[in-house]
Amino acid sequence: MSFARVRALVVVGLLAVIALVFVVVAVVRDSQGNVGTAAGCPEGWPLADLTLRERKDVKINVFNATDQPGLAHTVADEFSNRQFQVKKTGNEKRVDSVAVLRYGPKGVGSAHLLQAYFLNNATPGYDPKRADDTVDVVLGNRFQQLATTTEVNQSLGDSGPPEAPKGSCASPPAK
Repeated sequence: MSFARVRALVVVGLLAVIALVFVVVAVVRDSQGNVGTAAGCPEGWPLADLTLRERKDVKINVFNATDQPGLAHTVADEFSNRQFQVKKTGNEKRVDSVAVLRYGPKGVGSAHLLQAYFLNNATPGYDPKRADDTVDVVLGNRFQQLATTTEVNQSLGDSGPPEAPKGSCASPPAK
């Protein structure tokens, strides 16, 4: 074997050892394990479930808060066709926004997903005392239509991961 080949093997071996050391140090010093846990949460604050659920696992109620009759049933059918679990429909008092999403700590991740169906234009209605994981979708006067699948995916990418609402802490991730 020539001297040039030996030198090349030594350099490559040395680079591999250095890369291995960097990987081991990065894994050992990783501090992201505590992100999203309830450590340091003030006593009495609710733990928000930030799990971004699949559509088939999201439970919703759809309410019409417009002058358009039957809108809640029409939109509920659209959500059902998109595999959401629609629990009930009904009417509400008038709302002047696109929609209002009402949810509690257990519905934060579900509300984040639903927000994408309104292109992040729905008004959040977080209630820390609400105990269930169902999200109320209240359709307002500015509602036109639900977003397409492509628009939903883009909206989810733009909005980033779900965040704990003010006055709550992120619950520890399920193991």
